[in-house]
Amino acid sequence: MIYPRSIRNCYRLLTLFFALVMSATGATTLHAQSTSPFFVINGADVISGYPLEGHLIMARTAPDHKVTLDGTPVTVADDGLFVIGFHRDSDDDTTLSITDGNGSISTTILSPAQRDYNIQRIDGLQKSMVTPPQEVLDRIRADSKKVREARVVPAPTGDFWRGLDWPVLGRISGVYGSQRILNGKPRAPHYGIDIAAPLGTPVHAPASGTITLAYDLYFSGLTVILNHGLGVNSTFLHLDEMAVRVGDKVERGGVIGTLGSTGRSTGPHLDWRIDWQGRRIDAALIAGPMPDLPES
Repeated sequence: MIYPRSIRNCYRLLTLFFALVMSATGATTLHAQSTSPFFVINGADVISGYPLEGHLIMARTAPDHKVTLDGTPVTVADDGLFVIGFHRDSDDDTTLSITDGNGSISTTILSPAQRDYNIQRIDGLQKSMVTPPQEVLDRIRADSKKVREARVVPAPTGDFWRGLDWPVLGRISGVYGSQRILNGKPRAPHYGIDIAAPLGTPVHAPASGTITLAYDLYFSGLTVILNHGLGVNSTFLHLDEMAVRVGDKVERGGVIGTLGSTGRSTGPHLDWRIDWQGRRIDAALIAGPMPDLPES
């Protein structure tokens, strides 16, 4: 659930209507809202999404237009598709600019709505349970390098803009953004959606893409990264088996492996994660509510 956590964020909500009135000008401040029909981008058509921590905006402009976010170029597909993502802690406004073929610039100020997250504090743990030994830290760093490199591999644009399907159906056992503080030291937030289901359940591609990583990692066990294009990746953690290799092209619904409990896991589940340009996205916001499980 979304809650305003500052006076500034309340002001964003109150001024939404003023922002819409201003949309006739060249620069519009669009404040975050809970429903996407009110959100517009000057110079583009919004397909889905709106400014919210953990959300992904998909939009389309003319193919020859140039798009930047705070001055950094944003990749535009041949059909004009582009995406903008918001990290878990996106506190600052960002400036989205679209330049047409004549050099005219349309500007939209994006002010992401803030979210509250589940924070758990655990004290009194042994140091070895909080800080891994050096050899484990070395492996973790090597694993992180592999993941970073896989996430920036160029890949053709797939059909993710049509929406993402749930890769497996089951019980949601962990949510995006939650975090533990162990002995006073904040750990990395949980950036995925945990889905509990029987061991060996097939895991399907939520949209088409290219496999850029299929590897056994320390924390996440058998891990697959599926690059959907335009910097959007799906990552599947703790798999029992992997059915793909690096370089494979996978269609929406294709099997990429089976649900497992490899790596640092307490039971069979899939940890599904989305990222864009290093920003962690809440997969549940794109996929929507978990469908009902079929009757056995």
